[in-house]
Amino acid sequence: MEEIKYVDRRNTNCNKWDGQSNMFGEEGLHAMWVADMDFQVPQCVINALRKYVDQGVYGYYKIPDSYYQAFIDWEEKRHHFRVDKEWIRFSPGVVAGFHWLVQILTQPGEAVIVHTPVYYPFLNAVKNNNRTLICSDLITNQGKYTINYEDFENKIVDNKVKLFILCSPHNPAGRVWKKEELARLFKICKKYGVYIISDEIHQDLIFDGSRHIPSLSVEGYQDHMIMLAAPSKTFNLAAGQNSLVIIPDEKLRNLWDQYTTANRVISGNAFGYIAAQAAYEGGETWLEDVLKKIWDNYQYVKNELARKLPDAVVTQLEGTYLCWIDLGAYVSRENMKELIQGKCRIAVDYGDWFGGERFGTYIRMNLATSMENVEKGVDALVLNLI
Repeated sequence: MEEIKYVDRRNTNCNKWDGQSNMFGEEGLHAMWVADMDFQVPQCVINALRKYVDQGVYGYYKIPDSYYQAFIDWEEKRHHFRVDKEWIRFSPGVVAGFHWLVQILTQPGEAVIVHTPVYYPFLNAVKNNNRTLICSDLITNQGKYTINYEDFENKIVDNKVKLFILCSPHNPAGRVWKKEELARLFKICKKYGVYIISDEIHQDLIFDGSRHIPSLSVEGYQDHMIMLAAPSKTFNLAAGQNSLVIIPDEKLRNLWDQYTTANRVISGNAFGYIAAQAAYEGGETWLEDVLKKIWDNYQYVKNELARKLPDAVVTQLEGTYLCWIDLGAYVSRENMKELIQGKCRIAVDYGDWFGGERFGTYIRMNLATSMENVEKGVDALVLNLI
């Protein structure tokens, strides 16, 4: 067992606590937004980085085979899926990866479909690259989200969709998709020749008996699918800027290689590789202890709101450390910012960021922090909504 240490990150140049003005127009809010943790990383990562720092030379870095093997072993042990080394490519982040893939797999003006509500960089990746954004809303029933397959297929046909960006596990809906759900989606995509990008950055953050199914493990679809993964969410390593792009199909790998070679994006920084390898090799016990803390935080939010704000809908959390809450019974979309920032003095991700005004009464709350911080955030909501 490894002690999980909460770190007060204020005045450390972290976006979550020190960089709020870009998103919220002010500083000093109680931070429960951007998806990183307030927990110190595994000790094995600190030790590996310290060893590298202490040798005092930071020249060009040769990526060791052991880095790739650490991820391959992790994926096989945790998710029962074997990745070949030749499939693995580098991206400085999952978000950069799917931005580039939108450029690689589609042409300007072509349609890209996503499930909404969804992590807002998905929407930006389509719009920023002058592609046509198509949204297929998930179905919600008292906090449990499911896929509207009929709507998904109809929109693919009607808009001649070329690419589907999947969030698995789903951010912010907290779903861990079952194999039969994925297979049904992929069958539709294959029927109409739609490429699939599967963002699986939250794959290790799984709760309550759920099991993550790597999209590439669903047989019959590897020839038109690319998976994105990273240690950043699992082990709190976003600053390392190290992500993995998994491409089993040789033709798709060649397209990726042509693009990244032309743009001279070949590899990342030494610190990212060293931290990732150390985490995959030695961070499993730390992760299990962190998952327990996050689950306790979720149970607190769910139970406290059920008791004091019974009409708030807290989404069932199967995966991620992000809690999606509908406050529509207590506040209108138009009054959400005044409530959250003006009265509660907290920073959360606003629902309309995830797909538009129809999600404007939702908030996304980050649970990867201390229980004290969670209590403070919930108390502020309760105080100002009762």
